[in-house]
Amino acid sequence: MTPPVRPTDALLAHGLGGSEYLPVPLTAVLIGGAWALTISFAVIAFAWRTPRYGRADAGRQLPSWVTSTVDNRWVRGVLSGIAVALTAWLIAAAFGPDTDENPLPGAFYVLLWVGLPVLSALLGPVWRLLSPVRTVLRMIRRLTGPRIVGRRDYPRRLGWWPAAVGLFAFVWLELASPDPSSLSSVRVWLLCYLVITLVGGVVYGLRWTEDADPFAVYSTVASRLSPFARNTAGRVIARSPMNSLTTLPVLPGTVTVLAILLGSTAFDSFSAIPLWRDLVAEHADGSEAIATLASTAGLLVFIGVVALTFWTAARAVGGVQPDLRRRLPGLMAHSLVPIVIGYIMAHYLQSLVEQGQETVLALGDPLGRGWNVLWLSNAHPVYVMSDHPTVTVTLKVAFVLGGHLLGVAAAHDASLRLLPRRHQLTGQLTMMVTMVCYTFLGLYLLFGG
Repeated sequence: MTPPVRPTDALLAHGLGGSEYLPVPLTAVLIGGAWALTISFAVIAFAWRTPRYGRADAGRQLPSWVTSTVDNRWVRGVLSGIAVALTAWLIAAAFGPDTDENPLPGAFYVLLWVGLPVLSALLGPVWRLLSPVRTVLRMIRRLTGPRIVGRRDYPRRLGWWPAAVGLFAFVWLELASPDPSSLSSVRVWLLCYLVITLVGGVVYGLRWTEDADPFAVYSTVASRLSPFARNTAGRVIARSPMNSLTTLPVLPGTVTVLAILLGSTAFDSFSAIPLWRDLVAEHADGSEAIATLASTAGLLVFIGVVALTFWTAARAVGGVQPDLRRRLPGLMAHSLVPIVIGYIMAHYLQSLVEQGQETVLALGDPLGRGWNVLWLSNAHPVYVMSDHPTVTVTLKVAFVLGGHLLGVAAAHDASLRLLPRRHQLTGQLTMMVTMVCYTFLGLYLLFGG
């Protein structure tokens, strides 16, 4: 069987590392990060006077065989089939023993939640191809036509709100529920997800699996950092992720989705701080219900703070019409994507690399019966990031700062496209201050606890 995590490792919950491994003091990192963001804003504000991104024709077309391979129905069918087979294998694991060796929780919290945005940021919105529910719905529609799948049009007013609810349900299960790692908790959540996604797909068609499926929307958000995209002719192109960021759908619920992703990750860091743990334990006094309510309240506060501060910063500009001011938070929302993905990578990368290995190896015996499928049980995980903690924490700082620098650049470019000329600079100041605060608090929560 896959050996457990070594107790002497630096690996902590969700791959968090301590500030003692930073190459410079934490205070220097916090101040340096804030100054780096401020200086970079000052430079681009005066050197970057015209919008550079957001052009539909931007990018370099790749050779035709790339598009042919990506669109080949046999290639797509094989990949979708592998995803369905893996899903069936994990369904079998759901009925296995509720032990640390069961691969289902690891596949759910690590491979899916962390691996999906990484894969999407590299290749594009891969969940559209890998979603087992979408694959099943496509097969049903191919056999029966629209009379079974897609009875109604998906209401535009729903936008990404169903996905926002699903994402909150996931982060609540992970961060606030009484027993998130138990097999029964994961099993119930996945059962609800499968039923809702399947029924929604039957009623509203494949559009439901694009805009209402929380994992599809999560994949779409991360894919806006991918170097690959499609042009108007459907050909695969390579282009700067800064151009792809501007294609983030502006729908009802877009800002809420990003606030949930960023706020929940920040709360995950905050909830590991001993002061918070002691406070919850003291007031709960052994009551699971009170502890759950406290964690739920904390999670909602973090999400609400992100949503409120970004919404306020985006609207705090003069000289614009009321209709544009109302739409600005959605039109600026893409600038949050690098910050969200950068913080997720900083927070969970170590978990993906090391606990992800444990999960993959545990897939060799999902029912705990001594199986050794594909000889996985003979292999052992390599704790490469725990063995090099200084490199690991340096990477985490780089992800946070890199994400925020890209976010500042995206917000600046959007301001040049959207705001009146005389307010293009002053209109960004509130957003700049907000992002500096995000950087400072993000680094502190990541290492200060």
